[in-house]
Amino acid sequence: MNRTVIGLLAGLLGSAAAWAQNSMPVMELTAGFHRIEAEVAATDQNRQIGLMQRKAMPAQRGMLFVFPQNNTHCMWMRNTFIPLSVAFIDSDGYIINIEDMQPQTEDNHCARKPARYALEMNIGWFAQRGLKPGVKLNGIDKAPRPQ
Repeated sequence: MNRTVIGLLAGLLGSAAAWAQNSMPVMELTAGFHRIEAEVAATDQNRQIGLMQRKAMPAQRGMLFVFPQNNTHCMWMRNTFIPLSVAFIDSDGYIINIEDMQPQTEDNHCARKPARYALEMNIGWFAQRGLKPGVKLNGIDKAPRPQ
């Protein structure tokens, strides 16, 4: 593959990621008194792109993945440049488990029990606030239906 085609493909992927970022709704969640501004990835396309290609994310910002069904969903970090922590969340809004993920890796990080949601935040965000499995996230019931 020549450099022009590679450059074109990289540009298209970057454009798709930027478009997906701008098209995702943002909702407010709370964990105790901690406020979260969560972009919502409720479509297949948005779930596939997630936080790829981003260089930074504000401290209170995150991404909520809304899955069509409860399952032991897994996340990975292909083309994701910022280290993240992911909380897998059940259909009632309770954190099942939290995993730290390193940039640009393809290691699977999975829910330990069937989860309906996954919330990605900057790495260490949950630990720094003492948020652990069993904590309930409020507002998750207002998330858009998955598509």
